[in-house]
Amino acid sequence: MSRTFTRRGVLAAGAATAVATWIGPAAQAAGQVPTSGARNAAWTRDRSANGWSISPDAIKTHAVEGSSAAVDLRDGPVAAVLLHVARRWHYEIAPLDTGEGGGISGHTTSRTVAAAFESNYLSGTGLCLHPAAYPLGGSEELWPRHELIVRDILLDCEGTVVWGGDLDPVKRSHFHLATRPNGDALTRVAGRLSPVPGTGRGRGAGATEDPAQPSRRDKARRLERAQSN
Repeated sequence: MSRTFTRRGVLAAGAATAVATWIGPAAQAAGQVPTSGARNAAWTRDRSANGWSISPDAIKTHAVEGSSAAVDLRDGPVAAVLLHVARRWHYEIAPLDTGEGGGISGHTTSRTVAAAFESNYLSGTGLCLHPAAYPLGGSEELWPRHELIVRDILLDCEGTVVWGGDLDPVKRSHFHLATRPNGDALTRVAGRLSPVPGTGRGRGAGATEDPAQPSRRDKARRLERAQSN
């Protein structure tokens, strides 16, 4: 029996890990990366919109812990961070391997993009979660609880990831790296979010803090404002 994972679908609970007081400068730096703009054309550059090289040899297939889903992403710190996003979505919002509108996608070789930020799939630094349920320009919104979790996931990532729900045109299934290549912040965050050996789960997915906790909500709102500047 299929299940729906949109606002008319399944509710889920969730939580997150604590972070330090990095939000201001780190998020401002992330916000300087170009993230939006309609294209409806072929992407001809050798780098995606977020500054990463389009290098097919850097792409590997990665399993999403706790599910039967797998996704092609740029190997290394990029994959570590984006897989954390996918894990938390899978555990706390909706399964990525079952249900109506289910699925996950990452790297693509198709250079036809409807928005500049979709070029980030070409470099393996972009990710789509339930893209059929939340297409580009779609009106379907997340449940408030689910958007709360997304904001908390972004907080986990310390400004290194941008959500398509904040972009123009909107794409609520979309996430991409907001840092330039070889950044110290990405390496540090990836190390913190990488799966704990032997557990099958990454830090932040599972028994973690409540994203509705006032102190975390305050940090998440500050990050949201910083990334929207």
